[in-house]
Amino acid sequence: MATDAADVKACCAALYQNDYVRALLGDSFHPGGEGLTKELGKALGLSGGDRVLDVASGKGTSAFVLADAFGCRVTGVDYGDRNVAEANGRGHSSCDFRQEDAELLPFESGTFDAVISECAFCTFPSKEAAASEMFRVLKPGGRLGLTDMTIFADRIPAGLDNLLSIVACLGDARPAAEYRRILSEAGFEDFLEVDASKHLLDMVDDIKKKVDLARFAVAIKKLDLGGMDLKAARETALLAKKAIAAGAAGYVLLTARK
Repeated sequence: MATDAADVKACCAALYQNDYVRALLGDSFHPGGEGLTKELGKALGLSGGDRVLDVASGKGTSAFVLADAFGCRVTGVDYGDRNVAEANGRGHSSCDFRQEDAELLPFESGTFDAVISECAFCTFPSKEAAASEMFRVLKPGGRLGLTDMTIFADRIPAGLDNLLSIVACLGDARPAAEYRRILSEAGFEDFLEVDASKHLLDMVDDIKKKVDLARFAVAIKKLDLGGMDLKAARETALLAKKAIAAGAAGYVLLTARK
């Protein structure tokens, strides 16, 4: 089981460092981009002097946004070495990044005023371990903020179910109520939930446009995608739109307190 979990983490890290995935998802790697990150910061009441941990920080975009918008100090951890190197390479004076595991955070208990994780909690093999670690490293009264995929597996349309286990590591996304249960069992309370599914739909529309442009570029021999199946990618985007419209998939902003 441990080996399987390690394989999942390595697979997700590799996927989000893939150049094609980066081209499709953009800098933020998550629906809503910088605007939703700022909304999350406001919901957490971040301010100058706060020390924030960004779990699964990617290339550091969310950390940079929060540091610039709220004046806080942000430490990011990510499983992907390329992401960490790129984030540190940008040299932000209020941010630092480390290659670490979300389920085994290398910090003393009660270190941070706030912990965030955007579009990543759904990818953790042991969400219970990650939730416990996030709770542990927060100060008493500290705040947790997540934005993440929500999935009702029994409503996923045919043709999308298998792809969800591969694309964006979403095979283990859960309903928002399940996330709240896991977090509550870790000790969190005082939950606030906001439906942010519009941002997911916007991202899917954007991906479809990029795929269509890539198909045109391939058709006129200006782009080599190394065998990437653009037809399948477009069909997946269309199925994803149907799933969102049917309420089978969505996106949520969730905050809680220690």
